[in-house]
Amino acid sequence: MSDRDNTSADASAGAGVCANARVEIFTDGACRGNPGPGGWAALLRYGDTEKLVNGASAQTTNNRMELQAAIEGLKLLKRSSRVVLTTDSEYLRKGINTWVAKWKRNGWRTAQKKPVKNRDLWEVLDELAVDHEIEWCWVKGHSGHPENERVDQAANDAIDGGDF
Repeated sequence: MSDRDNTSADASAGAGVCANARVEIFTDGACRGNPGPGGWAALLRYGDTEKLVNGASAQTTNNRMELQAAIEGLKLLKRSSRVVLTTDSEYLRKGINTWVAKWKRNGWRTAQKKPVKNRDLWEVLDELAVDHEIEWCWVKGHSGHPENERVDQAANDAIDGGDF
């Protein structure tokens, strides 16, 4: 496990190492069909202040929406911050903690020598992450984690309200 990596053992209560963050970001992506119309959402919390943002795309994948949610959450930070970013996407958490460094060393190729999917978003996320000290936490989706449920709903609301 890297120093940027943490999995909350108590996903339903949101307890553990992830509870004492300077800035908390909760993210989720959703897709109806894969590919299909998709949505993303990010909930930022600093002390008692919260901001929820979301958006949609007409033709995308769930993985792209998971990445977009993290990107949009990090873009809202005005200065370098200590962040705990919580996601239900192992693709996002493992990608940023383990795979990106290998992909970059391999010229953005996988271990099977194939081009990395979603490279455009991985590059943006990697660049944004450099400015912050980020702890990447995972929670099980649809398990009753309050903030994860909120961003899941907001991502789906973005799909429903999408003006495609």
